[in-house]
Amino acid sequence: MEIRTMKLRMTVLALGTSCVLAACGGSDGETQQASAISPEVQTSGQGNNSNTPPGQAYKTRATLGSRNTESQQVRIETSGGTEWQSYEREEVYPEAVNLGNFAIEMSDGIKLFAKVVVPGTDASTPAPGPLPVILTQTSYNSSLGQFVPAIGGASDYLVKRGYASVVVDVRGTGNSEGNWEAFGEREQQDYSEVVDWVVAQPWTDGRVGLQGISYLGITTVLTAQQQHPAVKAAFPIVPIGDGYRDIVFTGGNVNATFIPLWMGAVTGLGILPLEQLSTTGVESFLTTIPDRLEGLLLDFQVPTILKAVLGEEETVFDEGFWAVRSPMEGVDKINVPTFIVGGLNDIFQRSEPLWYERLKGRVPVKLLIGPWTHIEAAGIPTNGLPADGVPDFNNLQLQWFDEYVMGLDTPVEDQPNVTQYVTGLERYETTTDWPHPEMKAERFYLNAGGPLSQGQLSGDIPEASATQSMAQQPLNGLCSFSTTQWTIGVTGFIPLPCFESNDLSELASLKFDLPAGDDGLYLNGPMQADLWVTTTARDVQLSVRVDLVKPSGLSEPISNGLMTASLQSVDESRSRFDNGYMLQPWHTFRAEDRELLTSTLGFGEVLPRQVSVEIFPSSAYVPPGHSLRVSINTSNVPQGLPPLLELIDSLLGVMTLHMGPDTPSSITLPVVPSATILE
Repeated sequence: MEIRTMKLRMTVLALGTSCVLAACGGSDGETQQASAISPEVQTSGQGNNSNTPPGQAYKTRATLGSRNTESQQVRIETSGGTEWQSYEREEVYPEAVNLGNFAIEMSDGIKLFAKVVVPGTDASTPAPGPLPVILTQTSYNSSLGQFVPAIGGASDYLVKRGYASVVVDVRGTGNSEGNWEAFGEREQQDYSEVVDWVVAQPWTDGRVGLQGISYLGITTVLTAQQQHPAVKAAFPIVPIGDGYRDIVFTGGNVNATFIPLWMGAVTGLGILPLEQLSTTGVESFLTTIPDRLEGLLLDFQVPTILKAVLGEEETVFDEGFWAVRSPMEGVDKINVPTFIVGGLNDIFQRSEPLWYERLKGRVPVKLLIGPWTHIEAAGIPTNGLPADGVPDFNNLQLQWFDEYVMGLDTPVEDQPNVTQYVTGLERYETTTDWPHPEMKAERFYLNAGGPLSQGQLSGDIPEASATQSMAQQPLNGLCSFSTTQWTIGVTGFIPLPCFESNDLSELASLKFDLPAGDDGLYLNGPMQADLWVTTTARDVQLSVRVDLVKPSGLSEPISNGLMTASLQSVDESRSRFDNGYMLQPWHTFRAEDRELLTSTLGFGEVLPRQVSVEIFPSSAYVPPGHSLRVSINTSNVPQGLPPLLELIDSLLGVMTLHMGPDTPSSITLPVVPSATILE
């Protein structure tokens, strides 16, 4: 993209048209020029799906696109509740009665295992039906879910209030037959067939709500996309959106912490499907065990990991394998009310607010984001709710399903649209939209410090050119908060201070600070670093952390991003722009777009290359007297490592960060006026 192209785009934006341009791959020699462009002002009329009266002006904002959707202009929501209202309903039945185990036969003959629990008038007497159903589909073995409900167990809280519970093991897991392929096309076909079975049972009234955490939350959104007429509402907790970009290949780097552990857990929890004996018999049981081992070693788990590590193109680049396993691609098919729960420190932190953004205006939708890692969102050991007026999950689910599944008259539509925990403020805040309606992208430039001084962030481009260099090493971040986040919170139980902060990992990083100022600094939304770099190697990984730094010097993590420089190709038509700046890049991650950085070893001068690093969305307030810190390194092991052959391209190099009028390395932040949260 040439500078004249950028200026033309700014002119088009200023005239009030969409931030949607043709795809553009390269960024060498680019300098993005800023202009003070506010969100577009449009006028409502026929065809407008907002509640704005005809002829009245309203503001719109650009979204992030996806594989099959370019960035779009959507209305900024300014109406909605501002405070949570309590909702309670007493138990209707004193007991939850287990109806037993069932085998659900799919259209290809494979039988899936299901557990059914219904309300009871006493410990052995089911309540007279028919009843609405809460459906959960798990990969973690429903036999264990009765002891750990988060991985697939009935909610006695909902059952005793009049709902039947059906928990199903997806194919190839738990006590179900078949081979597991993690959200593959055949598994997704099963979801609708399971709903068919549910509504055909005598104890159901034909109305189904979907719910679950993690894998179970992903099956929830994928089942909602089937548009089965019996499905009335969904309540997914920490669901993935884009399997490739969220976690498995963040910035083109293989996640080697969570993914192998996750695949091993799914396999291990279903290696001995003992309860299968009670449903499909001994023959099925004896067949399932070797099938599980074959799937593990030959068909899916081990082969997929090896392909990722060794760099097989269809796995390490954004090919069809990942499109199928990225539920956000089908978000427009969801036609039922959906309540999204996410975590600021979750492994799917990137996509959880995007679900809200893509669903709003089409179906009733709410968003709740807590200060959670993955397992904290599951309530392990606790998610800390209720707090600051926000109810606990039981109450939230009850109201959602009572309104949209059972058909009761509840005030759920009056509840806040968006509720987020704000790091630094250490409390929940509500608003009407995400990103925050008053958010405006602002760019801050990296200014180099001296040999012993801290670098700074400034709103002005540096007048003089400067560089800072560091050796490229692949092992940074092992003892940092990233390890806690990308092991789903497990290392948070280890009493080591470095798993709670990034102070140790920052010792070997380039650091740039921004004092908060008298009003503090409130951030709410995605972020983007644009770094001009050269390297003596053929490639380099760029890790960017954003932290809140206290007066004591200790840091508190806010967010992070990771990007392989050779994969920096950006499709602007799918990227998010705000106030004239790109705030969230859409990287193509195609094999043909990979462009190695030419080595400086004997090949003459090399021009710096601009690399845009996507930093996952967050909400944080930096109080007066504190600072915002951006730290840059060449690795973040817990978040991801390059595939083996690409890692070789990054070894034994020195990365140089360039700053100055011709190479304005910067970070673009989602700034919200502090007055919106300070009273």
